[in-house]
Amino acid sequence: MEGTPVTRWTWDSSWPAPAKLNLFLHVVGRRPDGYHLLQTVFRFIDRADTLHFAPRQDSHIVLATPIPGVPADSDLTVCAARLLQQATGCRQGATIHLTKHLPMGGGLGGGSSDAATVLLALNHLWQTGLSRTELERLGLTLGADVPVFVHGRNTFAEGIGEAFTDVDLPAESYLVLQPEAHVPTAAIFGAPELKRDTPAIRPGEWQHGDGHNDLETVASAKFPAVAAALAWLKTQAPQAMMTGSGACVFAGFAERRAAEAALAHLPASLRGWVADGLAEHPLAKIQ
Repeated sequence: MEGTPVTRWTWDSSWPAPAKLNLFLHVVGRRPDGYHLLQTVFRFIDRADTLHFAPRQDSHIVLATPIPGVPADSDLTVCAARLLQQATGCRQGATIHLTKHLPMGGGLGGGSSDAATVLLALNHLWQTGLSRTELERLGLTLGADVPVFVHGRNTFAEGIGEAFTDVDLPAESYLVLQPEAHVPTAAIFGAPELKRDTPAIRPGEWQHGDGHNDLETVASAKFPAVAAALAWLKTQAPQAMMTGSGACVFAGFAERRAAEAALAHLPASLRGWVADGLAEHPLAKIQ
């Protein structure tokens, strides 16, 4: 994702689906329908899945690279493409090639990011003409994290994750640890012991470095690999925390070389990598 920015997106392009980090994540309540009310800041980073698209002579949506154990019809990329067809009456089809670099159940938003990139890419390639706001609304029906990737800006999010107040974040590099664990989001949000009453704040009150992740305690208790990764990372950076509902944990550094120096001390039992924060989603300006 480094190098010269792409200015013309075509069927031949490699379409990025970047990861996100939650710089904090507070559960501030719960709606009558069971959805949790959240406050968080989403930060995009330069580690990403990659998608390629090919036009078809029919209206079918075909995922050429299915994920083992995930039926193609329930894959979010396929669901996103079909949703866009239904919403616009589009009769064009596409073959989708997805190259995964982001772990499933890692709290990095990989599946949601993939779905958002499908919406953005095919809206552009099919020329279906939906606005970004309309695409955000479509994305919300696929999952609570999809709209922020469509939105394309680092942002303070509220509600169930769909109400945005954009924020400017400093340049920062992140050491991200990827524990050997797949953390189901439902298992964390459904835990009786989850704290659900953190006091809400106004977006303008948040300052970089404030806050914590309310899901971290539950995930660490249920998944020892998450607890172990977090414990080690805190020895390098006391501000380390989990992203999303886990499993990945991260720490921010003002200089990339400091993040790489910490990575150099990583025990052989842990897996990690360094990524830079992005000022915006790579597709933030696409029409």
